[in-house]
Amino acid sequence: MKKEVAARGVDLISLGIGDPDSPTFPHIVAALQDAATRPANHRYPDYEGMPSFRAAAASYVEKRFGVRCDPATEVVSLIGSKEGIANMAVAFVDPGDIVLVPDPGYPVYGIGTQFNGGTVYPMPLRAENGFLPDLKAIPEEVAKRAKLMWLGYPNNPTGALATSQFFADVVAFAERHDIIVAHDNAYSEIYFDEPPPSFLATPGARDLGIEFHSLSKTYNMTGWRVGFAVGNRELIAGLGKVKTNVDSGIFQAVQEAGIAALTGDQSPVAGMRELYRQRRDMFLPAIEKIGLHAQPMRATFYVWVTVPKGFTSTSLVSKLLQDVGVVATPGSGFGSAGEGYIRFSLTVATPRLAEAVERLKTLKL
Repeated sequence: MKKEVAARGVDLISLGIGDPDSPTFPHIVAALQDAATRPANHRYPDYEGMPSFRAAAASYVEKRFGVRCDPATEVVSLIGSKEGIANMAVAFVDPGDIVLVPDPGYPVYGIGTQFNGGTVYPMPLRAENGFLPDLKAIPEEVAKRAKLMWLGYPNNPTGALATSQFFADVVAFAERHDIIVAHDNAYSEIYFDEPPPSFLATPGARDLGIEFHSLSKTYNMTGWRVGFAVGNRELIAGLGKVKTNVDSGIFQAVQEAGIAALTGDQSPVAGMRELYRQRRDMFLPAIEKIGLHAQPMRATFYVWVTVPKGFTSTSLVSKLLQDVGVVATPGSGFGSAGEGYIRFSLTVATPRLAEAVERLKTLKL
């Protein structure tokens, strides 16, 4: 539909993809430029990640979350957290295993499961439950067969946050049923109030959990493809074993840039949070005025909007596209429980977002 509308000469404003519009911070780019000139970085990297990168990741996690990890055995580098998320299923999911997947959720959780013969069991995220899975609603026979549970907070696409009590309940549930917990923490630094915690900071989580971190959103490095996982050493070893057989690691110059990101000045990250706050505070009142109700937006740069009566998520997205040239994402694309919502992403330049706001004001629902 986007191609058809664009072919008519419409200037589309895309609020559909969570790809930060701001450039990577200059000190990170400078670190890459310097590292790329050194011939030692032109050869195969260490598959598990340079020791210096893993040490930087461990130091960052301890400083930010209070979680101490052994860089040698409890950290592995990733070619972006997406790669690691997909390869978790390769490492741990056998045909017939059940994987508990949030619905709506990041599609790779389920796709990785299906590619490896696993069975996806959706955990609906409902507004009345704060977009947290209802663990008590999971049938006992399903829990007994489950190998892995996926979580992600701050949450894509809903923008919800998890409570410490919920994480504690997850640990108790996983211990009772012998389930691996994989937590996707890609949006940990895009928040507007208190910093979100690490799942691994929950008592008992280190015994059964792994957490995925990405430099993409925090440092505007989506195209660089660099991230890491931390957690239980057996889970890290399993993921690392897959990676040593299917990829050759991250270009060392990119890892050196990652070290500069993780260990350097974090004030630009705070500046990005403030930019997203300003965009949120401009966007939310405008869409409320035209009758689009957004869920509370405490984290991420996503706006999760309830679809008005008379529309489906896809028909509303189509109307936005056709009538005012603004692109959003239908909630149904994140799972069946996402029906009834659409997602906007605040990752366009502020003047373009302001133009999108003006266009949306003309919309008649």
